[in-house]
Amino acid sequence: MGQERESDFLFLSLVMNLHGAALQQLGKIVSPISGKLERHLEGARQSIDLLECLERKTRGNLSQDEERTLQDVLTHLRLNYVDELKKDQQSAGGDAGTKPAEDPAPTGDKASAAADDAGD
Repeated sequence: MGQERESDFLFLSLVMNLHGAALQQLGKIVSPISGKLERHLEGARQSIDLLECLERKTRGNLSQDEERTLQDVLTHLRLNYVDELKKDQQSAGGDAGTKPAEDPAPTGDKASAAADDAGD
């Protein structure tokens, strides 16, 4: 039972590390290296894609807490990602094709639908 708890802790640590990295890449938290807010939407998209891959590959093998945490993190990141795409569209004068074409929404169903709504 102790080894199972350690595995749960390690899995949640991985999820939270990817969450933190994505928030940093979205410019939501300060980079510990530069001490500044920095945005890198392609990196954020890749971090979200990694979490989505973990979700697919671990489906049916997670505890209820692990599954809920992963879903909460993904929802939070997807919404923030779409929000950043909208900011880029607005700063580009409303040209819906400029930034989203360079930084497509993460591959999850909710994120894709939200990104499509953002372009309308």
